[in-house]
Amino acid sequence: MFDYTTFVLIGLLIFSVAMGVHIVIALGMTSIVGVYLVTGNFGIVQKLVGSTSFEALRNYVFAVIPLFMLMGEFISKSGAITDVYRGIQRGLRRLPGRLAFATVLGNAIFSFVTGVSIASAAAFTRIAYPEMKRHKYNNGFSLAAITGSSCLGMLIPPSVLMIVWGILTERSIGQIFLAGVLPGLLLTSLFIIYIFFASILKPTLVGLNKDGTTDGIEIIDDTIGHAEGNVWLSFLWIIGIISLVLGGIWVGFFSPTEGAGVGATLGLLLAITKGVTRKEIIDTILSVGRTSAPILLLLLAASLYSRSLAMTGVTNTINDMFLATGFGFIGIVFLMILVWFILGMIIDSISIMLLTVAIFEPIAVSLGIEPLAFAIIGIIAIEAGLLTPPFGLLVYTVKTSARDDDVKLGQIFYYSIPYWIIMLFTVFILLMFPQIATFLPDAVF
Repeated sequence: MFDYTTFVLIGLLIFSVAMGVHIVIALGMTSIVGVYLVTGNFGIVQKLVGSTSFEALRNYVFAVIPLFMLMGEFISKSGAITDVYRGIQRGLRRLPGRLAFATVLGNAIFSFVTGVSIASAAAFTRIAYPEMKRHKYNNGFSLAAITGSSCLGMLIPPSVLMIVWGILTERSIGQIFLAGVLPGLLLTSLFIIYIFFASILKPTLVGLNKDGTTDGIEIIDDTIGHAEGNVWLSFLWIIGIISLVLGGIWVGFFSPTEGAGVGATLGLLLAITKGVTRKEIIDTILSVGRTSAPILLLLLAASLYSRSLAMTGVTNTINDMFLATGFGFIGIVFLMILVWFILGMIIDSISIMLLTVAIFEPIAVSLGIEPLAFAIIGIIAIEAGLLTPPFGLLVYTVKTSARDDDVKLGQIFYYSIPYWIIMLFTVFILLMFPQIATFLPDAVF
C-alpha cells in the first residue's frame, strides 16, 4: 500500500509541477489525494485540511516573514545601503577591483537586514552596476559579482529561507539564524578571495589595463554629494538595528516574531529620518504584502503536505529507498544536493524547500547529520541552483534590473560559474566540518 501510495503521490506532484500547475495547488491536491488513498474517508480529509489551516493561520511565527521583509524594504528605501556601499568603496580605493569588493561586502551587510536574495540582487544592480560600468569593468563580471554575492541574503540572517526551513522542520528559527552566521562569513571571504585573484590575474575585468594601470579615470572618490556624516549615520543605524534585533533574538529577549516587529519599526524610523515620504512608505507596505502573501499560502500548503507524508508513510518509504542505494552517508547527501541543484535551475527556492525538505530532513537526521548544519547545507545548495542556466532566477533579476542591452544573459551565466562553484565547495566544507554551523548555536543556546 505504501509503495503504491508513494508512487502516486510523487508522480502526481512531479506531473503537476511539470504541467505548470501552481505549487500551492499541486501541494494541496497531492496532499488531499494521499490522505484519501490511505483513509478512504473524505470526511477525514476535510478535517485535516481544516485543522491544518486553523493552526497555520493562528501561528504567530508566520508573521516573521512579512515583518523582516518590511524591515529590509524600509532600510533599502532610506538610501542607507547606498551610503554604506559608497563608504566601503572609498575605504578600499587602493585595491584593484574595489567596486566588486564593495559589492560583496555591501551585500553581506545588507543581508543582515533583508531576508530575500532577489531584493539584494535588484538593489545592488541599481546601486553598484552603474559605478562599475563607469569605471569600465567587464559587464558580465560586474553583474556576476552582484548575482553571486546576493545569495548571501538567503544565508546570513534574517533569511526568509531560514524562516521557511524552521517552520517546515519545526526547529528553532533563532538557532538556524545563528547557524548561518559563520558559513555566511566564510562564503563572503571566499567570494572576496576569488575577486582578488581574478583582479590580479586579469586586470581588464576590473577596468584596468593589462599591466594594472588605468587610463586616467578618477577612482579615488565616488561619494560626491554624500557627506562623511551620512555614511557614518547610515552605518550606525544599520549596525544598531542588526545588533538589537538579531542580538535580542539570540539572547532570548525577543521571540523571532517580536524581533521582526522591532526591526520593522526601527526600519520605519530610519526611513522617516532619511526623508522617505508617506506615499513611499505606504507603497512599500503594499509591496511587501503582495510579495509575502503568496509565501504564506505556500507555507500553509506545505504544512498540509508534511502531514500527508506522515500519514501515508511516504517519508519512511523514500528513506528506505535512499538507504537501499548503498551510496553511504556522503553519497546520499550528494544525491540530495544534486536534486536541489537541478531543481534550482527551474523553480524558485521556496518551492524547492516545500517539495523536498519534509522528505530530506528526516533522512539526513537518520543518517546522523546535525540538523542545523544540514539546514545551512540545503540553503546554500538551493541558492547555487539559482545562478545556473536555463532559468537562474537571480541572473534574470540582475539582467532585468540592469536595463543594459549590451549585456547578454549568457555573459552573466558564464561569469557566475565561479560563484556557484564556490558555494558548492562551501557545502563540502560544511559537510566535513559541521561545527562551523553549530558552533554559535551551541555557544548561545
